[in-house]
Formats: sequence, structure tokens, C-alpha cells
Amino acid sequence: MTRPNKRSTSADVALAAGVSRTTVSFVLNNRPGQSIPEDTRQRVLEAARRLDYRPHASGRALAAGRSDIVLLSIPDIPIGPGISRFIEELATALAEHRLTLVTHLAGAHGRALPDVCATVNASVVVGLSPFEPAVVEVLHRAGADVVLPETHGEAAVMQPVGRMQAEHLIDRGHRELGYALPAHPNLRAMAEERLVGVRDACADCGLEPPVVLETSLEVATAAVAVGEWLRRSVTGVCAFNDETAMAVLAGLRAQGLAAPADLAVIGADDIPTAGLTVPPLTTVSFDLPAAGHRRAATIVAALTGGSVPTSPEWTNSPIIIERSST
Repeated sequence: MTRPNKRSTSADVALAAGVSRTTVSFVLNNRPGQSIPEDTRQRVLEAARRLDYRPHASGRALAAGRSDIVLLSIPDIPIGPGISRFIEELATALAEHRLTLVTHLAGAHGRALPDVCATVNASVVVGLSPFEPAVVEVLHRAGADVVLPETHGEAAVMQPVGRMQAEHLIDRGHRELGYALPAHPNLRAMAEERLVGVRDACADCGLEPPVVLETSLEVATAAVAVGEWLRRSVTGVCAFNDETAMAVLAGLRAQGLAAPADLAVIGADDIPTAGLTVPPLTTVSFDLPAAGHRRAATIVAALTGGSVPTSPEWTNSPIIIERSST
């Protein structure tokens, strides 16, 4: 077997372009304050392209004063379409700032997050929810300059989702509401946050708290929950997310019933299949591209000492997508 050619180095590029390694570093790292003639710069870029040169991460970090790696910690929860889309949008937004996203799956039971942080030389560690103070300290010791989010305030963004769901049903005349909890235990914390919003909306309108039942993604289990909601005079159900709402719709069909005539159903997250259910599912939608760009802007601001844009186009207020299930 022929051994592949060795990786090209900056010395190879310098030799091919007829310049010094310092000049190669200035050009390829786009160092400010350096007056490199345009023809020299083009020779370096062409030599790097011809040799398929890629700088080592350690070299880039040394030149920039930090690495370009952002490490995203994903908790041990099912990775549905919403999370997948957010990761995609965040990676795209970070790439616009010459930052590279690396993900760490807590559910994979591999190396600990601080170990991965140190191994990939991450400058930033970001989570879908805040880290405990002790974890933040360990991550900084592992080399992270920035750890986000810094407070638990972001967890409260889940509550408005539940409130919007409940208010949508209440505005349509429903006075006895149900809430469909997911069966997966690792989704419970997020589901409880959304449930707080549903309860608050009911309380504000003088209604009884929602009838809370656990619903797995199995038709038989969902059908039992549907039967219990109907027995307790519930006319509208707020589901934790769209998958849970789809299970409720399947439970209705198993009972020979349908939404919204027998039970109105609203989901959350507006996953791609939400509009393909029978009937199409009303849901709460997030602007995930805006969410990804806003999180990227927060990361860049934390790295550079800048400020996060606060203009209206950077807001990420969820909206109701009304379809036939309510």
C-alpha cells in the first residue's frame, strides 16, 4: 500500500511562494496591521491552495491568542428535529465568524466535558441550559475562556411557550385544559417549565389547573390518557412538544375520535412533520435561524468584549402556527 503524502507545513508554503514563514503566517491568519503586497499575498494563497495546506489548530490558536473551537454540550435528552435544526443554524452562524462548532453528547457516556474541552482546546463552552458554578470553574481550568449561558435566566424562556399554548386554547372557549407530559425522564425539567406557563395562564383566567397526564410515544398509552382527559371534561390539551402532541392525536384516532371536535390539541416546536398530521397540528414555532445567530453573536461578544445586538430583528419571540387541530 502506498503511504499518503505527509501533511504540508507552513515551511512548505513559504518555500513554494518564495517568502518567509512569518509572511505566510501574516497572510493566512489575516493579521491586522501588516502591509503585505497584494502580489505576495496572492502567491502565498495560491501556494497554500496548491499544497492543500491546513494550519494546525495549535498554530491557529497561538496566532489568534485563542482557538476557533466552540464546544456545545448537549444534555442526555432525545435529539429531536428542533435541537438538530438549532445546532445546524448555530454552526452556520459561527462559521461566519470563523469559529468551528464541536458537539459533546452527554448521553454518549464517553469522556467528561472538561476532558473534551481540554482535548479540542475549546475557547468557548456553551450549553442548552446553564452549567452549575462548580462545572464552570472546572471548564475554565480546562482552558475555556468563555462558558455560556452564565445564569439560569434562560430556563424561564420555556414558560412563555406553555402560556401561549394555554392562552390559544382559552381564547377559543376551552375552560378545562390538560397537559401532556413526555414519558422520557430527561425531558421532564423542560416539560415542567412549559407546564408552569400553562398553569399561570389558567390561574390568570380563573380556571382550574390543567389535568396533567404522562403520555409516551405509543398509541395505547396515549389512548389511555385521552380517555382520562375526556372523563374529566378536558376539552383542550397542551402537549409538551409536537411529538407528544402527535401521540395524543394518535390516541384520539385509536378511540374513534378526532381533533378538535372531541379534543383540541396544540404542540410546540413546529417540527417539519407538524403540518402533515391528521389533522395538521397547531403549534408554537421558534425562529431557529434567528436563535442560532443570536447565540453566535453572544459568543462572539463574550470573546471580543463587544455587545450583543438588541434590535428587533435579533429577537426570537415564539409565535403560534394555527392549523386544524385546535
